[in-house]
Amino acid sequence: MARPLMLLALAVALVGCAPVDNTSSSASPLASASTACTKDQLKLVNAGKLTIGTDKPAYEPWFKDDDPSNGQGFESAVAFAVAGELGFDRTEVQWSTIPFDSAFAPGVKQFDFDVNQVSITPDRAKAVDFSKGYYTVKQAIVAIDGSKFAGAKSLAELRDAKIGVQVGTTSLDAVKNVIKPADDPNVYNVQIDAVTALKNKQVDALVVDLPTAFYVTAAQVEKSKIVGQFSSTGGTPEEFGLVMEKGSALKPCIDKAVEALKSKGELAKIEQQWLGSAAGAPELQ
Repeated sequence: MARPLMLLALAVALVGCAPVDNTSSSASPLASASTACTKDQLKLVNAGKLTIGTDKPAYEPWFKDDDPSNGQGFESAVAFAVAGELGFDRTEVQWSTIPFDSAFAPGVKQFDFDVNQVSITPDRAKAVDFSKGYYTVKQAIVAIDGSKFAGAKSLAELRDAKIGVQVGTTSLDAVKNVIKPADDPNVYNVQIDAVTALKNKQVDALVVDLPTAFYVTAAQVEKSKIVGQFSSTGGTPEEFGLVMEKGSALKPCIDKAVEALKSKGELAKIEQQWLGSAAGAPELQ
């Protein structure tokens, strides 16, 4: 028995002295991930800078003053918190304008990760990688106060409504698959056009995620109200994820950063600070 033990000890010693080879398929996954997540080992789009993508305009409460780089608003704060977990300070983060549906389209990305209220879905995950979810979201219905559908108490009461919604969003999926209106919804390329349609009474109701609904009613459409909130899935929570290029080497590191922020309670603090008003909207079934 002594001979095998001696050989084992020698093998361990040799492995311990060997240089780290991140390309070796025999390397321990945990060891490789740990090494790769040190700041100087990260494979970045732009050397020495963490490049984060988002759309423009960047709306409240996700961003403040249409300026993702100021650290204000839920998603700006989340992005900088993730950057901090990865070892980057504010001066080492740069932002890139990425249209919403381009973020999760197939192909090479000009960002390290994108943050733009992108819900994690199986179809999107075929083209890009997602981080662990950083926010669990519900959809909401906004209407002009006093209008025909403003007092709806159930989703069934909205079936005859003309609904406005943005293309390529899970809000559109929710309209089609959950509300199932009698007429096709009015679909807009950008969210502001859907909001304007509600303001001009070209649609009866607007479907957006819940925090956005609070911003619409508070700052964008006078005398509008949140009719209610609802789940866009069959019981499985809808979550926003940070978007990366398919096969991104950053994924395990960004997952680790998101999980660390969750476990320390930092994500909950950021959510309470920037999205706290989202509580209390009635639930529609």
